[in-house]
Amino acid sequence: MASKNFQKPVAQSAINYPAHDFHLDDKLAIAADPYDKPEKASIFSIDFAAHGLLPVFLIVTNDGDQPVSIGNMEITLLTAHRSKLTPIATDDLYRRLSNPQANTRPAPFPIPIPRGKVKGAISQKEMEEITSSQFAAKAIEPHATQSGFLFFDIEDVSSPLAGAELEVTGVRDAKGNEVLYFEIFMDKYLNAPKNP
Repeated sequence: MASKNFQKPVAQSAINYPAHDFHLDDKLAIAADPYDKPEKASIFSIDFAAHGLLPVFLIVTNDGDQPVSIGNMEITLLTAHRSKLTPIATDDLYRRLSNPQANTRPAPFPIPIPRGKVKGAISQKEMEEITSSQFAAKAIEPHATQSGFLFFDIEDVSSPLAGAELEVTGVRDAKGNEVLYFEIFMDKYLNAPKNP
């Protein structure tokens, strides 16, 4: 698995995903497609779930005739238990994946085992995979779609998607006016018919 090269999924128009919000007046749609199942997450060489991370594929489609600014876009995953999760920053993501925690617990039996060694490091290939997968667009041109992954820390959250919603604010039209916020309900994704 570690030898494969990462290929970001080709995004369809945001309205083609079960969990989306479409603003007809603004001709803008935003969708969220969680990679919460092992078969979907297998596109990555990194096991994000093992590190308590949830990759979410974010898709923004502008069907209007003017560009849209998303440079100041803010995204919050609001869970059913009212936890507010924001996408983890790249540096924090690297730290989490390299897992720089020394095991200092004494061995449960008297055989001497070296303790205190920090294990794990993130490889250059894994860093490149993260960089190439992340959502990085600052604007959406007319009649275009931009996409990429956001990563949420769900280590201490049980059932992060059930009853959750992804809120998106800070999207601005060509005149600099903020567009009404987007609400993407994750139950639409969870309850969507699965492809055989």
